[in-house]
Order: sequence, then C-alpha cells, then structure tokens
Amino acid sequence: MTPSRAEPSARTAAVVLAAGLGTRMRSKTPKILHPLCGRPMLAYVLDAWRAAAAELGATGEAIVVYSPATEAIRSVVEGASGRLALQDVPRGTGDAVRAALDTIPDGAEEVLVLSGDVPLVVAEQLLAVVEQRRLDDAAIALASVYAADPGELGRVVRSEFGSVERIVEARDATPAELESNEVNAGIYAFDAAWLRRRISALAPSATNGELYLTDLVALAREDGRIVSAVGFEDDGTLDGINDRSQLAQAEWALRVRINEAHMRAGVTMRDPSTVYADWGVTLADDVVIEPGVLLQGATSVGEGSSIGPDTTIVDSTIGRGCAVTRSVIERSTVDDGATVGPYSHLRPGSHVGPEAEIGNYAEIKNSRLGARVKQHHMSYLGDAEVGAGTNVGAGTITANWDGRVKNRTTIGERAFLGVDTMLVAPVEVGEGAKTGAGAVVTKNVPPGKLAVGVPARIREPRARPAPEADA
Repeated sequence: MTPSRAEPSARTAAVVLAAGLGTRMRSKTPKILHPLCGRPMLAYVLDAWRAAAAELGATGEAIVVYSPATEAIRSVVEGASGRLALQDVPRGTGDAVRAALDTIPDGAEEVLVLSGDVPLVVAEQLLAVVEQRRLDDAAIALASVYAADPGELGRVVRSEFGSVERIVEARDATPAELESNEVNAGIYAFDAAWLRRRISALAPSATNGELYLTDLVALAREDGRIVSAVGFEDDGTLDGINDRSQLAQAEWALRVRINEAHMRAGVTMRDPSTVYADWGVTLADDVVIEPGVLLQGATSVGEGSSIGPDTTIVDSTIGRGCAVTRSVIERSTVDDGATVGPYSHLRPGSHVGPEAEIGNYAEIKNSRLGARVKQHHMSYLGDAEVGAGTNVGAGTITANWDGRVKNRTTIGERAFLGVDTMLVAPVEVGEGAKTGAGAVVTKNVPPGKLAVGVPARIREPRARPAPEADA
C-alpha cells in the first residue's frame, strides 16, 4: 500500500540506527560499512528511505545515529545528504532513538525507525508500515516476518483482534508463544508526539542496563493505544546482517537483483550466476556478458560490446562495439570498436583508441594508444603515447623507469616496431619510422627512418621491391 501524496498533514522523519560496531563480524570496520556490491550496506538503507520519502512527500534526509565506534560512517551519511545524531555510549535501541529526537524537526508527525544493517529492505515495505500506522491511528506500527525458522528471534504476540500486545524474546517466551513464527523485523513507525512523551519511560534492562525500543509496545498498550504489525513473507529482504556468512548471503541476493535489472533492460548474460556487477555499473543495450565476469566500481560498457569470459573491469569505460576477452582492465578507457585480449592487462591511466587491437599477453600502463594501433603479442607499453595506425611487434618494451623517475616514450603515427624492440625512455620514434628486430633504441628516431642494432643506429629504410605485374 502506498500513502497518497495528497496527505500534507502527515510529515515523516526517518531515523537509521547505526551505532553498533557489530562484534560478530570480527572486524575493525563498523558492520554497516562492510561493502555489498561495491557500496557500504548502510547506503542501501538510505536509498530505500529516499525512495519511500519521494512517495510520502518527505525530504529524504535521514537522521543516522552513530557512536564513537562508528564515526567512520560520516562520509557515507553526508554523501547521501543525511544528518548525524551521536549516541555517545551505546545503551540499546531505545537510547539510540532518544539520541535522535533532538535532531528530528519539531513539526514531524511520525518517525520511521530503520536498522542500518538491513540492506535489502525496499521502499514498498517502509511505505506499508507507515500506511498501517496511519490507517489505525496507531502509536506504533512495526514490520514482522513469518520466519521459516524463527529460532531465537523475538516473537510478535497479537491479540485475538490482530493488534500487537507485546514483543517477547525467545528466552522469555512461553511454549505457546514459541509456536508462533511471526518475528520482529526491527522497522517501526511511531506517532511522533507519543514517542517524545513516552520514550523517557523506558526502563534499563535488568540483564545489561540497555534501553530496548521494543519495550515501547507495552507502554503503548498501557496508554490504550493501538500497536499494529505488517507481516511480510520470509524472502530475506528484512534479514539483518550480523556476521560474514550473512553478509555473503545478502550480497548474493543483491547481485541477483542487479543482474535481473540489467537483463530486463536489454543485457545478455550467458550465466548470470557467475557475473558480479557492482551497484554503480552501467550497461547499455545489447551488451553481452560471458561467464566469469567481474564489473566493479564506476564501470560502463557501451552498446553492443562483448565482455568475457573470465574478465575483470574496474572503474573503466568501455565503448560501443568492443570485445574484451579474458583480460583485466583497471581505471582505463577503451574506445569504440577496440578489441582487448585474451590475457591482456590495462593498468590505471591507459586509453586505447577506436578500432585498436590489443592481443595476447599485452600490458599497457598510463599510456595512450591512437586509433587502429595493433599490439598483438607479449609486449609492454608504459608511460607512452602511440600514434594512430602504429604496429607494435611481439616482445616490444618501453623501458620507462630509470631507477629514479618514470620517463615518457612518444611514437608517431604509422610507425612499425620490430620484434623485440626495446625503447629506452625518454625517447621519440617519428611518424612512419621503423625499428629492426631486437633493436635497442636509446636515441630519437626521425620520421621515416629505420633504427637497427644494439644500440640502434639510424639508417634509411630499404625500399620494398615493387610487386610483379600480372603476365
């Protein structure tokens, strides 16, 4: 159910709980900053709220509760146009919401509370909880899940009329209550005025001194207010992440969601189960992705290109009509119609021009290759500028490092580099120049000349015999 945009009286604020370090992750990185498909899990929760806020007519600015242990989330929150509220000492979920109340605008009429470690949540679920609270004029509406295996999760106990009476932890539940498979999912919509008035009544737990948000259910019932629950199927979207095994399960589910969206938009994936595409990857129409492909970061692939099999592309731009096979491309650009691979490596700063051909065991680093350059076999171009139409012979190397600095090599258009040429930078090879097999070039080669020998000497190129005329 989607609340109408025509309800200007219902102004909603969102609070995201992100103060816990997540000790079961066994990591120095705060739990909500562990990445899923190239982004921190917290970012997906903020996305879900922004999508819901657009339907509610709200601003989309979430208030994220953090602690000194999760200070590192600041950049993620500020990048998502959120605000931060400090819980100086984590004292439970109830205390976390209390810490956020001073940041919530005074005019807010309801408060939606989410967990920062539930990254698969979608806007429709948030909207359903908000709508239920409004329909029932409830003090609280919460999301619940009909779990296939409720285990030690807290049970939602309903009255005979369907309203929520309390939430009981499994260890405190009666045998009859444990028979229920409806569990608390940790998403709540509150009547803001009631929440402000009653949150101070939360009592510390006798076990650990923490304040639990779930105790507000009993307070609402004491006040004669309704507590509603929206039950969802156990499809994994409301699962919290507590350890690395659950992190992997969530990434799998998110990857399926991403790949399905690409395929529906016109991308062919021969085996989607072996394609790993980060959230920020852009794929145009008629792109074909073969098995065993990793597309990471801000990578984009142009229309009609073929990627893979067994290829990794990171933060790179691949043009239209390209073919990349069994290769690695990092922070580089491949222009329209170029081919790369198999077994090539484009290291950061490489730019391959249109219709260029980069073949077996070719490595390029911080270099720009012009249109129709051919670098087919076992060669290395580092810190180089290669003109259009140049042929790079097998075994060609630019010796760019002199032990102190990286030096540039410049090769003109339509040059021809013979097999096993070594270009000792800094050096220039002029337009139309050639090198002989095994040449070690330590001095500039003028346009149209030939460099041969060790060290290379400059010669006039031998004229090729004219083809015989047909009899």
